[in-house]
Amino acid sequence: MNQATVPMESSVTFDIDRIRRDFPILSREVNGRPLVYLDNGATSQKPRSVIDTIDRYYTDENANIHRGVHHLSQVATQAYEDARETIARWINAPASRQVLFTRGTTEAINLVASSWGRDVLFPGDEMVVSTMEHHSNIVPWQMICEERCAKLKVIPMSGNGELDMDAFEGLLTERTRLVSVAHVSNTLGTINPVREIIARAHEAGALVLLDGAQALPHMRIDVQELGADFYAFSGHKVFGPTGVGILYGREELLDSMPPYQGGGDMIEKVTFERTTYNTLPHKFEAGTPNIVGGIGLAAAIDYVSAMDQAAFMAHEKDLLDYATSALCDIPGLGIVGTAADKASVISFNLEGQHPFDVGTLLDQQGVAVRTGHHCTQPLMDYYGIPGTVRASFAFYNSRADVDALVNAIRRAADMLG
Repeated sequence: MNQATVPMESSVTFDIDRIRRDFPILSREVNGRPLVYLDNGATSQKPRSVIDTIDRYYTDENANIHRGVHHLSQVATQAYEDARETIARWINAPASRQVLFTRGTTEAINLVASSWGRDVLFPGDEMVVSTMEHHSNIVPWQMICEERCAKLKVIPMSGNGELDMDAFEGLLTERTRLVSVAHVSNTLGTINPVREIIARAHEAGALVLLDGAQALPHMRIDVQELGADFYAFSGHKVFGPTGVGILYGREELLDSMPPYQGGGDMIEKVTFERTTYNTLPHKFEAGTPNIVGGIGLAAAIDYVSAMDQAAFMAHEKDLLDYATSALCDIPGLGIVGTAADKASVISFNLEGQHPFDVGTLLDQQGVAVRTGHHCTQPLMDYYGIPGTVRASFAFYNSRADVDALVNAIRRAADMLG
């Protein structure tokens, strides 16, 4: 892997059995079969340490944060702000005030589109996204471009799922204001050449936002080394709770942007004549936040940080290679997305069969996968298909999970004829 990640080499043995014991849900059965959970691209499972942290907060610490003088409020506030510090250290943000809590990647992108976009984009300006983007990295830009009479351009890609970088170069002009692309494709698993994208965009005078929702579960990110102007990710995909996410931004950009929402905690002073706004990060965090979500996300990061990063990345690479080889041996199965640099995500179809039918038969055998267009309808249109079956792996998956997937697909193919 590339793009500001740790190296793959490790002399540490990856103890998959011990890791799996940390995730209670992996021991359950579905439809009378042991659960084989391969839908990590949609959401990851949670280790016991995260579950216990959430339980402990609601049992012993629950209170609203900021401005409270009583003990529980101060304890909750400290835990929440400590969580922000943990997250900032994990992504190597220069300061924790550059780490904004959001509801997830979707809200983080919408925040930038609404706040930065409404303030900066003018008629004739240009935005750039790619063919493989998730809807949440397309629709907000369509909305703000329509409002501001700006133009949205799209980076084309090859049939194997790699961006056409020469074409990207040709899209950049003096009117390009921002390039917003996925670090890792949620459908194809492609790891995009984001360093090169950032360098070319900056050379053209444009900013860059990276959708890191699918990257953080598979690699360690250093936002300073990477050089992106904005970086967004979701807690629930990186073994934390749902309903919480992060937007990292360069401090001078965040300082210059108007608030995203109005309400409590984002204010300095309110009168009927005029309101002045709080400093970072609170300027962008109106209302009572998902307090336990932020604390739970920090617990997830503590769990992942304690692992040998190179070992779990090597383990996932082994799963990807093993699964790719095994799936290619199934008659009539075609893999969608064969980029040279991939995270552990495989999309595929069985010839003549609808993805929903295949996914339903896999579920009956206890194998959980995702089916459909994966919120990437323009990508499906590019391939001329309604959707795919997607198996997405995490470090707690094993070769036995891959074997179960392959056997289930073969049985499904026999049943479907």
